[in-house]
Amino acid sequence: MRVLFVVLVLIVIVLHQDTWLWTNKTLVFGFLPAGLAYHAGYSILAALTMALLVRYFWPAHLEEADAYTPPQNVANAADDEARRR
Repeated sequence: MRVLFVVLVLIVIVLHQDTWLWTNKTLVFGFLPAGLAYHAGYSILAALTMALLVRYFWPAHLEEADAYTPPQNVANAADDEARRR
């Protein structure tokens, strides 16, 4: 499965180099330049690729609850000290 995702990422990288549309004057849907339409589709492909990578390869240990308790806020500590007096 990992090889499949490596190939997918490499395909997305190669598709990002769209030198063939630099001089294309074609309008998609009658108003959208071909290069811009291509990049809109490419952006969707890149977002889907990233979503799949996060879904299947996100490190699980990052989602575990952290046992660390942050120190008390300094401002709150000063207020608590003032109340005790």
